[in-house]
Amino acid sequence: MSASPSHTDIRVTGWIARLPPSLQAYALLARLDRPVGTWLLWLPGVWGILLPQGVAPIERVRLIVLFGIGSLVMRAAGCVVNDMWDRDIDRQVVRTAGRPLACGALSMGQATGFLLLLLALGLGVLVQLNSLSWGLGVSSLVLVALYPLAKRFTWWPQLVMGFTFGFGAPMGYAAAAGHLAWAQAALYAATIVWQLGFDTIYGFQDMEDDARIGVKSTSRLMAGRAQFFIGVCYGLTVGFLGIAGILAGAGWLFWPALLLPAVLFWRQAVAVNPARPALCLAQFRSNREIGLTIALALALGLLVI
Repeated sequence: MSASPSHTDIRVTGWIARLPPSLQAYALLARLDRPVGTWLLWLPGVWGILLPQGVAPIERVRLIVLFGIGSLVMRAAGCVVNDMWDRDIDRQVVRTAGRPLACGALSMGQATGFLLLLLALGLGVLVQLNSLSWGLGVSSLVLVALYPLAKRFTWWPQLVMGFTFGFGAPMGYAAAAGHLAWAQAALYAATIVWQLGFDTIYGFQDMEDDARIGVKSTSRLMAGRAQFFIGVCYGLTVGFLGIAGILAGAGWLFWPALLLPAVLFWRQAVAVNPARPALCLAQFRSNREIGLTIALALALGLLVI
């Protein structure tokens, strides 16, 4: 594969390079070289599992493990669908030109077979959950399929990504509590605006190429007021998390713990700079740690002291 620019997140070295050549392209197609996306898909599910009161700890652990496996598989499936839709666009963008379908390392037929395998594995995880989660899981596939079209018809593909990647929050809550509630709705809203914020930062890397080939994005739309827009997204995230905590009856430890992600969000918002692709990539990746601090706050909210 061709050399990547310094700010790209494609990794063709490390453990990927030690795989048999026939498997390397599949690993790259599934983004196994870049686990941060799996984390960002998994964490909203963890939040949903940790939000409701009255769930046995061992059941929460079981669900967190299942959601981890499911996030790995379904994130890979989403990447395959995205790259199948976007292969012609990806060839024209420096950061993505080395993706397996864009550069010809894999054919559409091979990608389709791989996608079917991943969906079968995802189904194997889904059937371990309750029936409410089954319905939610199947409905999420509509968002997965439609997300790649968003950039062709709207300036808000990052918002569509938020609905798609954040769907683990209602699924996690439903799997743990056995029902849906307003607390879960507030948590889902928090995940949507969180992911709108960090994916807009991620998209700042591609603005020149996107403008050249006519691809729309929230990043292009908001580049001139990046700090304000990211600040609003992250501020809403904290606000909706607070509402979710109130509605779920979170313990008092949730509130001081929520200050840590709030400070991290503020630092990221004031430092964001669309003209620095390497910084944008680093800030995008750091949302894994921010997401973990939110999970910690929710876990502490379960304690009664």
